[in-house]
Amino acid sequence: MERHIFGVAEVNQLVKLLLDGEPMLQDVYVRGELSNYKMYPSGHHYFTLKDPEGALRCVMFRGQASRLRFRPENGMKVIAQGRITVFPRDGAYQLYCNALTPEGAGDLAVAFEQLKAKLYAEGLFDPARKKPLPPYPEKIAVITSSAGAAVHDMIRILRRRYPLAKVILLPVRVQGPEAPPEIAGAIRYANKWRVGDVIITGRGGGSIEDLWAFNDERVARAIYNSELPVISAVGHEPDVTIADFVADARASTPSNAAEIAVPDREALGQWLEGAASRLGRSETARLAALRQRLNALAEKRVLRDQMAYVQDKRMELLHVQQRLGDLSAGLVGEKRRRLSVLGASLDAMSPLKVLGRGYAMVRGPGGGVLRTWRDARAGDRVAVTLGEGGLLCTVEESYEKERVACPEKS
Repeated sequence: MERHIFGVAEVNQLVKLLLDGEPMLQDVYVRGELSNYKMYPSGHHYFTLKDPEGALRCVMFRGQASRLRFRPENGMKVIAQGRITVFPRDGAYQLYCNALTPEGAGDLAVAFEQLKAKLYAEGLFDPARKKPLPPYPEKIAVITSSAGAAVHDMIRILRRRYPLAKVILLPVRVQGPEAPPEIAGAIRYANKWRVGDVIITGRGGGSIEDLWAFNDERVARAIYNSELPVISAVGHEPDVTIADFVADARASTPSNAAEIAVPDREALGQWLEGAASRLGRSETARLAALRQRLNALAEKRVLRDQMAYVQDKRMELLHVQQRLGDLSAGLVGEKRRRLSVLGASLDAMSPLKVLGRGYAMVRGPGGGVLRTWRDARAGDRVAVTLGEGGLLCTVEESYEKERVACPEKS
């Protein structure tokens, strides 16, 4: 009997038929660790599931990958669901993955933590950039479902607490795949047209799936880019969403958001009454002080006798004038006495005084004063200044030693 020889493609096709015919392999769940995870521009995801004993090649096509709510990463423990078959061209079997779930935590919980870490790193949760809420808003934009109970609770509380504010509802879907773009679009619309002074966005309570629209990155970035302050009011008090971290203020419930957004009319009225009372007391005290000051001024002598001030100033002027005269006279007398002293000193030092006592001053032919016998020679004509008058003489002889009397002419 002649044995049939298979071609490679025939063998691969036969294996594929055997695997496709096995019901257990058409809807199989596989637990493992992600490895070599790659996302291609086509949108398809390729990766390997491994455990200590083996590895399994996997592929997730674009349609199934688009439904992922978290970002798969290498080393992550997951449970993959799909079917196992062979791609005949390569002859290798692999898992065609339809769904991927993190092991030990739901995919939504992982997606929440991943987005939270990403936005935190970008600074979207920074308290320094959060805007203050207006104390007395004139218009309030409410972005939520028009059919839910939350919007009616908010409107009721807003009207009761602060009826002066105008409430403008921007209805959007708050659940399902269409909700995130509608919420983000409504926030941008409110900013563009200045619909309100503050924005409240949120919904009533529900499961994490029900609240997931407020964990969407598009909604978070719309809140972050809003020029108007945003209050996040999602679910009940234990519920926390990404919108709560990004918003300028977080309310535990939609009703609490209405309480945060506006002041209480009754409390405001009490404050105004207290302020009016304080203002009245302050004005009464101020008027009393002014009246007391006016009475004190009325008793002033200058107001009772208008010329008294002039007379007082006149007396002060006379007193000052007298003091100036006394000071001036004393100063002039002192200057005169000093002048007399200086004049006497100068007179005592005068050369004429010396000459008056019998001394003489001799000038040579050049007009210079002769100080020693060497300054004149015999025959020089000299001028002698005396205490009174003078002499014009001719030098007969100069000598070094003093002579008591002039020798007689021989």
